[in-house]
Amino acid sequence: MREYLLTLCITAAVTYLLTGPVRKFAIVAGAMPEIRARDVHREPTPRLGGIAMFFGLCAGLLVADHLTNLSEVFEKSNEPRALLSGAALIWLIGVLDDKFEIDALIKLGGQMIAAGVMVVQGLTILWIPLPGVGTVALTQWQGTLLTVALVVITINAVNFVDGLDGLAAGMVCIAAAAFFMYAYRIWYSYGIEAAAPASLFAAILMGMCLGFLPHNMHPARIFMGDSGSMLIGLVLAAGAISVTGQVDPDVMKLFSGSERNAVHQMVPVYIPLLMPLTIIAIPAADLILAIVRRTWRGQSPFAADRGHLHHRLLEIGHSHSRAVLIMYFFSALIAFGALAYSVNAASMWIVLSVVFLSAIGLVLLLLPRFTPRAPRWAEGFVPPRYRRRKAATVTARGSEAVANELADEERVPVTAGASGVNGATALGSRSRTR
Repeated sequence: MREYLLTLCITAAVTYLLTGPVRKFAIVAGAMPEIRARDVHREPTPRLGGIAMFFGLCAGLLVADHLTNLSEVFEKSNEPRALLSGAALIWLIGVLDDKFEIDALIKLGGQMIAAGVMVVQGLTILWIPLPGVGTVALTQWQGTLLTVALVVITINAVNFVDGLDGLAAGMVCIAAAAFFMYAYRIWYSYGIEAAAPASLFAAILMGMCLGFLPHNMHPARIFMGDSGSMLIGLVLAAGAISVTGQVDPDVMKLFSGSERNAVHQMVPVYIPLLMPLTIIAIPAADLILAIVRRTWRGQSPFAADRGHLHHRLLEIGHSHSRAVLIMYFFSALIAFGALAYSVNAASMWIVLSVVFLSAIGLVLLLLPRFTPRAPRWAEGFVPPRYRRRKAATVTARGSEAVANELADEERVPVTAGASGVNGATALGSRSRTR
């Protein structure tokens, strides 16, 4: 566990330290899209944050390769190299798209090629557990098609949810934390070495997101762009593919005892199939609701409107930051709720505590007039809007500063449209940067 923690910290540190220089580079390179009527943000913001995230991924893999226990992952498996190859390709496509706006079909082809590169190097689904059927071995073509489909769907789901400052990075980090707890338990409790790569991928993914979040929280100083959203989507999919396609359920000895116990114990095997859905669930629901809503009004399903979930949260009175936190708690509730089915009684209380706290936080944040405030001892570590204001009378200059802060916090969303520039789907088009 200490080596995983060290890898996470190194990844986060490298990503955090490189994001500042990358921001300056993006400004010089002109990777700053113009403000459109449907955007939530009001100031031109540079993209290309995925550059820092990619080098954080490289640093995490490099450190892990030199650690005593984690180095065995590189010796016994080719999956880390497969991940790096696919990540490099999808990252390069994302960088070119952030700067020059690549055609949607080219991006889709690049996503499929990146998935194919990982398949060729061994990161693929070999078998799949089905309820009531058991473990079904897949042919080479079946495994390849299923792997490519999972990668493409996850990449575009993550890109679609990237509609508010810090939203995609935070939700993926929460999903990665839940996935790490699952994969680490498979590796540590059952002694299955095949689950070690998935644990490593999840730890590195958490580091990438945590290192980038301080720069991306509202008001964001830089967007991750397609180079970042497609990258973290691919890493998330790689972890799910690794633990699903490489861990044999028979090795876990889950079929002993009565049929009822076997069915109950087989639940952890299905978690890798469900865990990616924790990040896809919200954007998928948003997409389905958008299609139904637009079709019901007689509009094209692809017509832009202001009915997305994050727009609705802003319209009913929630601030930008609170809307993001609500989506965070939704993600945590779904991810750790699914994880609760895979843990034993000894550690069940930890997961249930997270689920309970997420539910409480979600209820509190859904109250429009409730504003979370940090305790006085922690005021130095949180943004000014979460600090307790003194009751003493402030000066005219201080009143103006408070008014400006409140105006920024209660910013009214601009007119209709889909998600912002950093929230366009990975296959969608975007206005060319001028």
